[in-house]
Amino acid sequence: MEARQGRSIEVDFFRGIVLIVIVLDHIPGSALSHVMLHAYALCDSAEVFVFLGGYASAAAYMAVHAHRGASAAKGRFLRRSWEIYRAYLLTALLTLLSGALLAMLHMNPLAADLSGWGPFALHPLRESLNILVLARQPYLSSVLPMYVIFALCVPAAVPFARRAPLFTLAASLLIWVIAPQLAALFSAGHVADWSFNPFAWQLMFVFGMLCRLHPVPADFKASEAARWLVRIAFAAVAAFAAVKLLVLTQPLPGAMKQHLAFSRVVNFIVIAMVAAYFVHRGTIARLAARLPSVVTVGRTGLVCFVGGTLISLAVDTATPHALHGAAAFGAALAGDAVAIGATLMLAHAWRGMAGRQKARVASHAESKRRAGCG
Repeated sequence: MEARQGRSIEVDFFRGIVLIVIVLDHIPGSALSHVMLHAYALCDSAEVFVFLGGYASAAAYMAVHAHRGASAAKGRFLRRSWEIYRAYLLTALLTLLSGALLAMLHMNPLAADLSGWGPFALHPLRESLNILVLARQPYLSSVLPMYVIFALCVPAAVPFARRAPLFTLAASLLIWVIAPQLAALFSAGHVADWSFNPFAWQLMFVFGMLCRLHPVPADFKASEAARWLVRIAFAAVAAFAAVKLLVLTQPLPGAMKQHLAFSRVVNFIVIAMVAAYFVHRGTIARLAARLPSVVTVGRTGLVCFVGGTLISLAVDTATPHALHGAAAFGAALAGDAVAIGATLMLAHAWRGMAGRQKARVASHAESKRRAGCG
């Protein structure tokens, strides 16, 4: 993927799509969620999101390192880890407040129960402490704690992965293999109960870093071997889809996602190969250019993730659940349209606000410079 000033329009586009999919996937009655990745594969948007996080983190670290040095790059990711932790706390707070409101109004009991408001109301001090130390992660906030850890590790992991890619991959695979046992060792800190075992999911993050730091050579992409690999990947994606649609029709065990099962990893790899094929052909860049709003969502990822939790909850609560047939499908589709539109509007508003803030800072700095010159 071609980097543009440290960013890739393809990565931002994919991140935007994934963030929108996450919003839809957390609307239980969503119509469009039935045609999302999880319906046709053993993996889902989580693998894509973590992989892209590793890719973007490696790109950002290398860009800051090249322009401002290693200490600035390290500082950037320390601040980033703190930003993600604050976003986690905000998401947890919004989740609990939403659950409290729903419980008080006797609306959407399933969402109110999933929010974790009930246990929190019984033991607020204990539960607050558990949330602060990441031992309890209310509902949709559960993916963020591992990102806090990953961001802290980036300053050490990226330089090492750049120097020793094969050793990095081997170490990551080993940690992934024994991830359940490693999580059990930290049972005192409740890591074993995390929805996303960070010892397992680091594999997706490392895959993303390695793809950014060691891209496939252009001459290999044009080779006959690469073309055969792409054909095999297309066939594998179709085979996994057939298995998911015809054989594994029931929801898969939660442990498969928690500990990143082998089948999920393989399915993701072949999907990534197919996606890379379309990136190489320029198809994704052309599509991204036609859908700049989706790219904007990808570039305001943390804000859209936090805001998306409220959007999905609000749409789910507002959508009538007593309808049947065509009326139910129409209401669900309308709810999906509202959720997508709200996510796009949130990204646009935040991007505009950030742009105005940056312009004010630049203007103030220029005024001070001119005053100093005068």
